[in-house]
Amino acid sequence: MTLLNILHFPDPKLRTIAKPVTDFGRELKQLIANMFETMYEAPGIGLAATQVDRHIRLLVMDVSEDRNKPQCLINPELLELDGEEESEEGCLSVPGFYEMVKRAENIRVRTQDEMGVPREFDAEGMEAVCIQHEMDHLEGKLFVDYISSLKRDRIRTKLIKMKKNDELG
Repeated sequence: MTLLNILHFPDPKLRTIAKPVTDFGRELKQLIANMFETMYEAPGIGLAATQVDRHIRLLVMDVSEDRNKPQCLINPELLELDGEEESEEGCLSVPGFYEMVKRAENIRVRTQDEMGVPREFDAEGMEAVCIQHEMDHLEGKLFVDYISSLKRDRIRTKLIKMKKNDELG
């Protein structure tokens, strides 16, 4: 397996809208394995293909404490949103920054697995938040889009300075 390079805000490639996955072959399975390895190494609880400069509708996640419940969502769609919760979010593409974001508390998702088999399921709490966060990436959106432009500009400036000083990977 291979660790993938994670794009950092304000890289314009993070604003690319992902295309549906149509090929469920060997290359996709290898990308999924590499994304899981990259996510766990980072360490993070979710990673969208957009963040590793692959602009397809794919995300991986594992919100379990023991990091033993990996989930892969391909071509995910939100079917239902219910309730609202506000929680602190961070992002592998915005390293070192955390902000409060409001999201739906309960969701219903339609997705496909690695073989292309469709399924639907309900998610709540941290799992629901993570799915919504990662699905935003597939639409070219980041969690910093939910905060004030002043805070977003400060984060952008700090990350540009960190990259210039070679403090980011």
